[in-house]
Formats: sequence, structure tokens, C-alpha cells
Amino acid sequence: MDVTLEQPVRARLITSEDQELPVPATLRYDSADPFAVHVDFPPEVSLAGESVTWTFARALLEQGVDGPAGSGDVHIWPCGPVRTVVEFHSPLGLALLQFDTGALRRFLLRSYAVVAAGREDVGAAVDRGLEALLGNV
Repeated sequence: MDVTLEQPVRARLITSEDQELPVPATLRYDSADPFAVHVDFPPEVSLAGESVTWTFARALLEQGVDGPAGSGDVHIWPCGPVRTVVEFHSPLGLALLQFDTGALRRFLLRSYAVVAAGREDVGAAVDRGLEALLGNV
């Protein structure tokens, strides 16, 4: 049985004018996609007025709360003892958000209670990915 874990969090968007704007978000983990975590943002905070989901490796989030991690579209690093910065890159630009490190750690612990590290079912994830890519070919 697949289990989905959701945890509402508050983030702070850091603007180019060094302002911090509160942004609601939801951290999500789905045992059907055991290597990934998702950060969901509501429509009112996106430029296009549509909900936005960022998906990246659960291991990246774990690494990023302890030290700089990431390449490509998502970078994560600690910012002092209580905050973690997540930097999202897209064709439309860059978003720099701060999260409470404790909230991220609680989410990770809850996700590992659902699927422990090293216990992810690689075969099932590959099968789902191939089915999504190829359909009924």
C-alpha cells in the first residue's frame, strides 16, 4: 500500500531587495516515489498563478540541511543553526527560500519512518518510470 506524507510549512522568500516574504508550502513524500520529495506551492505565490511543485532527491534534502548540496536546478545549504536555504532555478528565474531546519528534519524523519533509507524499491520505481515514459507501447 502506498503512503503519502504531507507537512505544511512556512517558507520565507528572499527578494532581490533583501526582503523576506512569507510563503506557504507543503512538503510531500510518497512511498510510490521513494527517492523523491516534493515541495508544493499554491497558485497565489507563483508568477503564472498556478500551483507549482518542485521535485528532487530526498537524499539532497538530507545532505542540504547539514552542508551545501546540489547541482543543477536545486541547491540547498544551512543558513545558521535554525534555517536552511533552498534555491530553485527555472527558465523564468531564481527563487531563494528559507525554511526552518527543524521542520525539514522532522519531515525527513517522518519520511524515513515510511520508507527507510536503503529500503527504497528500485525495481518498482523503474517500472513506474518506464510505464510513464512509454505508456502502452
